[in-house]
Amino acid sequence: MEGLYAICVGVLTSCGIYLLLRGRTFPVILGLIMLSYAVNLFLFASGRLNSNMATILGESDTFADPLPQALVLTAIVIGFAMTAFMLVLSIRAYSENGNDHVDGKPADERVHDSSIAADKGGQKE
Repeated sequence: MEGLYAICVGVLTSCGIYLLLRGRTFPVILGLIMLSYAVNLFLFASGRLNSNMATILGESDTFADPLPQALVLTAIVIGFAMTAFMLVLSIRAYSENGNDHVDGKPADERVHDSSIAADKGGQKE
């Protein structure tokens, strides 16, 4: 069970980082969501994964640690709020810029700007 959790956290983290490095806003938002899921799984697994523990004190000799569960619940709420905020920001940037690139410029314009900067750097004024 712990191995499966470790693999899931690793896959979610690697996919999230890959999507964070994309040039458009929607994959960046999906990458942040995947990273938050990976952190939630990590926090939940830090409370020890035992299926035979009671969740309420007094029903068993051993009980589940409530702190990781509270941390994950708080992280879910904060992650939802940040996702909604990022979506609103990306929609607003798309409506103002006309594209959904992270830096606000389409790919052909970025190539054109860098070639102009390279040409100006080679010439003496």
